[in-house]
Amino acid sequence: MDVNAAVAAAAAIAGLCTGVIAMLAFRWSERDQARPTRSSMRPDINAVLPPGVDTVLSVLRSSAVVLDEADAVVKASSAAYALGLVRGGKLAVEPMLHMARDTRRDGEIRQVELELPRRGTGRGEALAVSARVAPLGSRLVLLLVEDLTEARRIEAVRRDFVANVSHELKTPVGALSLLSEAVMDAHDDPEAVTRFAGRMQIEATRLTNLVQELIDLSRVQNDHPLDDAESVRVEELVAEAIDRCRHTASAKQITMAAGGTADLCVWGHRGQLAAALGNLVENAVNYSPAHTRVGIAGRRVSAPGGELIEIAVTDQGIGIPEKDRERIFERFYRVDPARSRATGGTGLGLAIVKHVAASHGGEVTVWSSEGQGSTFTLRLPEAALSRGSGSRGPASAPAVHHLNGPEPVIPAPEVLP
Repeated sequence: MDVNAAVAAAAAIAGLCTGVIAMLAFRWSERDQARPTRSSMRPDINAVLPPGVDTVLSVLRSSAVVLDEADAVVKASSAAYALGLVRGGKLAVEPMLHMARDTRRDGEIRQVELELPRRGTGRGEALAVSARVAPLGSRLVLLLVEDLTEARRIEAVRRDFVANVSHELKTPVGALSLLSEAVMDAHDDPEAVTRFAGRMQIEATRLTNLVQELIDLSRVQNDHPLDDAESVRVEELVAEAIDRCRHTASAKQITMAAGGTADLCVWGHRGQLAAALGNLVENAVNYSPAHTRVGIAGRRVSAPGGELIEIAVTDQGIGIPEKDRERIFERFYRVDPARSRATGGTGLGLAIVKHVAASHGGEVTVWSSEGQGSTFTLRLPEAALSRGSGSRGPASAPAVHHLNGPEPVIPAPEVLP
């Protein structure tokens, strides 16, 4: 009996101990759950950010970075990583980090413009950015960064354009003013009046050409080529370009020859395409010495995106130095300003060609060798109507024009690399 009582007492004591241990374990578990840990201090982003902020940040065009009280990145947009603002979970730009700390301390909104090194380049180029820091709730700081590099570039181009236009307009206007005074002073000298009047005509023509090319450049920039797009025969564009330069070529005894593949068509704005090809042919004539040839040839080439039409304008002129080839398509850039003034060049012709080619989904390239000549190649998408029975007009061989007497027909000029 005493044995049974002892066993029962032992069992009761064991049960009591188990219960106490279980209760203590439960309390310890609750305490551990309530105790802040490293993982619990960084909850899910949606739980940290105020409601709706994550959605707003996802649609902003600016690069966005959210920092907590320890300067750790809670959220960063992909653009922020692309700009190199965030690296290894930290804000990598010290000035922005100092701004964030100051804003967290006093709650004031701050804004600054900075230049950041461009990632992946060793040329010293910089990114111009505008950074704005504002408090987000009681513990977070929001950093918005906008890339101003392209806007700065466009503004610089605009300033240069205005300055160049002012200079180019000022030169012939000033010359006309001086020449008119000279005519008044020489009213009793018929030969001087005739000479000055001839100079006035030259300057007036130069001023007219400059104004017209400014109008053309503005028009091709503002008009969308696909609004009035049509299938345009290359032969018609070539004939129009040749007629445009016929008088100048005849005066210099330059032969203009057209050749290449027949029945080619391109798709686009007829007026813009005619202006672009006309500028290329006009440049070839103006910068070629007397008794030489200018060739215009068209052909069809295959490309990954579809068939392209290449129109090459080849001359036997002075050529273009290698250092100038990348800049000749810039507005008002001229390889030889003195020669350009002598030929009436304004420096806008090739800029118009480049813009027309780009707006039509094509490109313009140049090959040149000093003393041997140049080849400008205009590549444009082929029009679907250029093949088969749907082609506009009958197929005919390209005409060859000779402006300095009967000479043998030369073959289509080879498109140089």
